[in-house]
Amino acid sequence: MKHAQHLHDPAALEAPIACCAPLAAPSLDEEEALATAELFKALADPARIRIVNILAASADAICACEFEPALGLTQPTVSHHLKKLLDAGLLEREQRGRWAFFSLSRDAVEKLAAVADLKGACCR
Repeated sequence: MKHAQHLHDPAALEAPIACCAPLAAPSLDEEEALATAELFKALADPARIRIVNILAASADAICACEFEPALGLTQPTVSHHLKKLLDAGLLEREQRGRWAFFSLSRDAVEKLAAVADLKGACCR
């Protein structure tokens, strides 16, 4: 899918990031580069990085309401950031009554670790 189509296709905006390639891969085609950039774009905010950090440090899913005091942000802002991470496929959401609980997606964590692995790729 071309970048312009991606921006104007509502279904594409809602779809989790399907594939990424390690940054140290021998080469990246346009689609792999776009998917990898989308993954990093989802993380390109300090609040989102802190959300991922909080979730990574927790053994259990965390209620959305717990992020407000932890981040010092309002509920609408926290919801916005959670949606961006959820849409990117980085989080899983579980509804428990009227509360939404979030955890990291195991697949996304493994994908992110593989994409960011640059050990031995430079500085030889």
